[in-house]
Amino acid sequence: MIGVYDYTVIATYLASILGLFGVFMAIDGQVLPAIFCLLLSGLLDSVDGRIARTKKNRSEQEKRFGIQIDSLNDLICFGVLPAATGYCLCRGWTDGNVPVLISASLCFFMLTGLIRLAFFNVTEEERQQTSGDKRKYYLGLPITSSTLIFPFLYLLTLLLPNARLAILTVGMVINGLLFITPLHIKKPRLAGIIIMSCIGAAELAGLILVMLRVL
Repeated sequence: MIGVYDYTVIATYLASILGLFGVFMAIDGQVLPAIFCLLLSGLLDSVDGRIARTKKNRSEQEKRFGIQIDSLNDLICFGVLPAATGYCLCRGWTDGNVPVLISASLCFFMLTGLIRLAFFNVTEEERQQTSGDKRKYYLGLPITSSTLIFPFLYLLTLLLPNARLAILTVGMVINGLLFITPLHIKKPRLAGIIIMSCIGAAELAGLILVMLRVL
């Protein structure tokens, strides 16, 4: 069989399945389960690289395969899933008549995420060929940031329902612009990871409260 099937890729494969399942949930109008899939995908993405690096005898082909599947997974989970969820969310708000501007903002978000990932793949391969040093910063906001940004936008639309269309549209455009803006963003250390984990936990708590209110 072609491909890699050892323990180093299990988290990535599971995240991809969750991402697609989240799209299915969004299409069925189940926005909250779709966002939960997004958060779980983000959790798996945060550990897949560490899991892969525990295998010391990976071949160059396995390393390059890992880069490719990680980016393809990121596009599904953190590009397509938020865009599809946002579109289905708007369908519920507007009785199926999604404004063109919102559709365009979601397409822009997905496209910039695709560009960001492709650029990362090229530069990462070049970096690995010329240097064995660990990457110290990101160029542009990583697409995985949508794990925290999209749930925040969703919760904000619940707090400000009269501005929900504008919040989603502007939020997705800004998020997309940050993907392709050449900002030098330091890779988070332990303190940064703890802060992001706390934000994710707070968003998860907020989503659970919303679900309980719906039930």
